[in-house]
Amino acid sequence: MPIRVLIVDDEPLARTGVHQLVEPLDDVTVVGEAADGPEAVRHIEDKAPDLVFLDVQMPEMDGLEVVREVGVDNMPLTIFVTAYDQYALEAFEAHALDYLLKPIEEERFAEALQRVRQQLERTEAEALREQLRGVLREYAAEDEDDAGIERFTIRSRNRIYFVDTEDVQWIESEGDYVALHDGEEAHLVRKTMKQLEQELDPDRFLRVHRSYIVNADYIEELRPLDHGTYQLRMASGTPLKTSRGYSDNVDALLNADG
Repeated sequence: MPIRVLIVDDEPLARTGVHQLVEPLDDVTVVGEAADGPEAVRHIEDKAPDLVFLDVQMPEMDGLEVVREVGVDNMPLTIFVTAYDQYALEAFEAHALDYLLKPIEEERFAEALQRVRQQLERTEAEALREQLRGVLREYAAEDEDDAGIERFTIRSRNRIYFVDTEDVQWIESEGDYVALHDGEEAHLVRKTMKQLEQELDPDRFLRVHRSYIVNADYIEELRPLDHGTYQLRMASGTPLKTSRGYSDNVDALLNADG
């Protein structure tokens, strides 16, 4: 598969220059261009390129602000393009793979592309290894029915990562998906609440509402309401209300603690 490239620069001639350097390469294809920061963010999120040539200095939203807006973990491999060498340090602090000084020299451009190829090969190999580890872990978890699954495999755009079950504070129904909340982020998994009830450790995870499963380890406070319902406060500070249909699960938790 060719390396999918996004070119971001507010100067049309600069975009054309990068495009001309990329064009002769058989293993690289340009999937889009952006003339400013907000457009770059949209293209990164919509097109999921493998590599971004990102101008550092742009009006309104510069290259580093693009990285902050998208989030370092969600950024493709990034090569900053700048007319000022002083920005090199900031570029690497933003986890750029490399940087190029304007005007771009062909030899230096070729070196940067070679680094991209090597990094992508390592990334793809590691992703496959992690996927295999995940399969082995899930099979191992099935052999430990009482303990439940130990981690979730999250597939997001062009990457696969894992969330440890013990880090999940609560789970919320999201249509055909569930959202795993770890207190900082929500990770979408294509499962049903009924499936999770069967797969998770019942001594730790409790269904307290049609839309919520909570990790008892992260419940910091229960406040009785009316008709056998409670207001839960999770460790993250999030309030969740239980429903009468699942009051037996909450009562079992209270009796276990008492």
